[in-house]
Amino acid sequence: MKFKYPIFVFIFSLTGLSAVFSQELPSSKSAAQRKSYIETLSSPNPWVDSVFNKLNKRQKIAQLFFVRAHTDMGKVFEDSIANVVKKERIGGLVFFQGGPGRQAILTNRYQALARVPLLITSDGEWGLGMRLDSTISYPYQMALGAVQDKELIYRMGLEVAKDYKRIGMHMNLAPDVDVNNNPKNPVINYRSFGENKYNVTAKASAYMKGMQDGGLLVSLKHFPGHGDTDVDSHYDLPKLPFSKERLDSLEIYPFRELIKEGAAGVMIAHMNIPALDNTPNMPSTLSKPIVTGILKEELGFKGIIISDAMGMKGVVKYFKDGEADVMGIIAGNDILELSENSARAIKLVRKAVREGRIPMERIDESVKKILTAKYWAGLNGKDTINENNVYAEVNRPESKVLLQQLADASMTLLRGKQYLKTLTAQKRTAIISIGTPQVTTFQQDLGKFYKNSVFYTLDKTANANAIAKVLKEMGNFDQVIIGIHDTRTRPGNGIVLSADLKMFIKDMADKNAVFALFANPYNLAALPGLENSKVLVVAYQKEDFMQRAASSVIKNQLTTSGKLPVTVNTFFKYGDGE
Repeated sequence: MKFKYPIFVFIFSLTGLSAVFSQELPSSKSAAQRKSYIETLSSPNPWVDSVFNKLNKRQKIAQLFFVRAHTDMGKVFEDSIANVVKKERIGGLVFFQGGPGRQAILTNRYQALARVPLLITSDGEWGLGMRLDSTISYPYQMALGAVQDKELIYRMGLEVAKDYKRIGMHMNLAPDVDVNNNPKNPVINYRSFGENKYNVTAKASAYMKGMQDGGLLVSLKHFPGHGDTDVDSHYDLPKLPFSKERLDSLEIYPFRELIKEGAAGVMIAHMNIPALDNTPNMPSTLSKPIVTGILKEELGFKGIIISDAMGMKGVVKYFKDGEADVMGIIAGNDILELSENSARAIKLVRKAVREGRIPMERIDESVKKILTAKYWAGLNGKDTINENNVYAEVNRPESKVLLQQLADASMTLLRGKQYLKTLTAQKRTAIISIGTPQVTTFQQDLGKFYKNSVFYTLDKTANANAIAKVLKEMGNFDQVIIGIHDTRTRPGNGIVLSADLKMFIKDMADKNAVFALFANPYNLAALPGLENSKVLVVAYQKEDFMQRAASSVIKNQLTTSGKLPVTVNTFFKYGDGE
């Protein structure tokens, strides 16, 4: 491979400014010229060695702990985290709710207090908007599982990397590579690319490569696979009763393949898996046979291993008072995020080292990985964030264009390709929104095209009387278009609609109504009759960009290409889509 400016690039990498240079590179080809994090780990690194050699045992242990940060919890909380950064000398922060401008300012403050630069992370499965206000939320991974153009998902990864780096973050705790093969899963579900391991792997690969080519560290989650459970590990310890052969061929498959493709990080789930470790009530996070035996030795993973949040009931229910932190390090985790008490944990790990439970070499291995991650992210040079124009620069016009392109590409037509062509702008049209009392973007957008239309809304609790008033007028219309809206913050299962509304949906499906579902596709199972509808578009979630995309389909301005990423029932199966 020939570099356009070989000497220039070489000088920048020597001076530790490679991260600054890579921010200016617009194309994936240019970004790919830079060493990956995994490649960097195996290269001599004077900066890493220099920092490592200045740390005493306690300071090394502290590098393994990442604590929670917010910009929406007030000055007292912010000051308390500043105190932790200064006194405990932890390795990094995991940012949660707040705003992008405030986070940039606070990150500058925290970095100024840190002796060793902090690695800043956040959960951003759908971008900054997963945690921060006034930022872009890309489609949930369930919708992306329907998208057939992987290049769009790769570009999303590049955009997310730009957003993260703009506000001083270095690692995204994403993508979610769980294979959601349990429709009742309460915690993964719409966060997964779907039920097919090959589809999950392909889409996660595109997202991962976009982020990494954009200079962002990633973390595949939740190893060895959280897709087939009906228990949320935030509240209890899920148990996976499957054989090692089943886990190896299905749940672990995306991890194995993406590790081969150079994933920088892997997050461990809190799950009890007797086939992999038969210790009673042992969470995978604390299991040496799983973290070291399978992930590091069997799969050959050399990157950063991150625990899921260490305060979750799935890990501390059976291992209390800081014992989980000690066991997490023994198991082979490099980063323990969100310990219940980081100061206590550091003391307990020091004690475990003195007592011979944890060899110092185990700590040193993790510290070098973390310092190398900091080097790769550009933290070997000064990393002050520009605090001006943050909002505009994480809400770029090109990002918004891509957002709509992704929504358009996810549209999945399960019924009615030919019937759609019979809809015309001149006919009298009723446009109904179910599940919300307000007129929706979907209605407004359709109304501009179907000029001879009337809007109706039926809230999620609408009773027979309210529905009868709408039904009474349906004879006046030639066309009926219905949007079914899940207005909850997150589009899980169990869409809330009254029994009368469900009966109305069934009746209208028998009367040639056109439907768009702005909800998790699993909800189709709770809406009998839609299998008989003349037109059914799955639009996956409630956001305006999805409503605009579905409207374009029904106006015959957008040809659908999405394929259903999960099987709902015998009527709606994985891969369906006209």
